[in-house]
Amino acid sequence: MKTAIAKVSDARISLKHSLVLCKELKGKKLGKAMKFLEDLIAQKVSINGKYYTKAAKNFLDLLKTGEANAIQKGLNPEKLFIKQIKADKGLRFYRPRSLWHLRRQRIKAVNLSLELEER
Repeated sequence: MKTAIAKVSDARISLKHSLVLCKELKGKKLGKAMKFLEDLIAQKVSINGKYYTKAAKNFLDLLKTGEANAIQKGLNPEKLFIKQIKADKGLRFYRPRSLWHLRRQRIKAVNLSLELEER
């Protein structure tokens, strides 16, 4: 089987939102998935009344990277399907504050991975 892989590590998006988008995108054609994400960003279509624009932008970049990898391998972009897409917990780090506010804010990140298959 011909596959192409793309990964994004430590994306600053919500794990909860990215899991919702993974569930929606799995098994779709690449073109339909990209159109769906563009409509989410433009707020033309929603998932349970929510748009998830920040997460959708990261997923759209991931799909474009996967498409570029597939073209580089010589695969046909019209025949690509999303075989596997997943989001995992990433790095947790502290965002620094100014001197006056000594508390710092803890930020979570997400690792995204994508596998495209030609059918």
